[in-house]
Amino acid sequence: MGAGRAGWRIHGMSVEGYRHRRDGRPCQDACAHTVSGQVAVLAVADGAGSRPRSEEGSRLAVDLAVEHFVRRSSAAVDTPPGEAVHDLLTDAFHDVTKVFLDTTGASAADFATTLTVVVLTPGWLGHLTVGDGFVVLRAGTEDGERQFHALPQPAAVSEYSNETVFLTSPDAARRIHTDCVCDPGVDGVLLSTDGLAQAALSRSAGGAPMPNASFADAVFRSLDTTPGPVSDSAHENLAALLRSDRLTALNADDKTLLRAVREVRA
Repeated sequence: MGAGRAGWRIHGMSVEGYRHRRDGRPCQDACAHTVSGQVAVLAVADGAGSRPRSEEGSRLAVDLAVEHFVRRSSAAVDTPPGEAVHDLLTDAFHDVTKVFLDTTGASAADFATTLTVVVLTPGWLGHLTVGDGFVVLRAGTEDGERQFHALPQPAAVSEYSNETVFLTSPDAARRIHTDCVCDPGVDGVLLSTDGLAQAALSRSAGGAPMPNASFADAVFRSLDTTPGPVSDSAHENLAALLRSDRLTALNADDKTLLRAVREVRA
């Protein structure tokens, strides 16, 4: 998928991991984006591998997310950064959850999925996540080197558990995390599911996520250097990267990478 409007070039995909390829099972990740006027919305989701319809759940989640987040954000594009943006993101999440649960009904748990969303507007960047997806921003330079910043993730379910929260979890509304970033220097955004966490992130001594600068720089640079519509070769190159032995050795799960770089106006 690729697009270049609202001042951003956007490209990404989801691919099945080694285990799913080996077993002949479909990819349970999904990603989507949309653009409306000055607003772009990007979303990624990771269906729970243990649930029978999680592939459908992740697809439904990202489709609903881009629809409802762009609707809320386009209607409030002039909202100043701050608490109002957090409220907007939370309201859009409730819209998504309501339709998701209405659509899946009594079988909702079978469609369990995480969800991570980024909203790009002229005045602010909004971020909402439930589960273990992550976002890396490119903003500014230091000593001539590009700088990368990982946005905070939701707190772990418990100190002793690596269990994640899903859109369908009873306490999902209390487990979401939102951010509002107001920095005109942001010129790159990367969203991913946890299948790329080992490649894209490390952990500080305090446990906070830190971007792998070499990985992020390569991912953004390959989109920077191909102006205009995203080519077939760029799409094939990203697919080859996500299926590469190097990344598979780090994590055999499905992988999603959705990236956006700010277009340079002539």
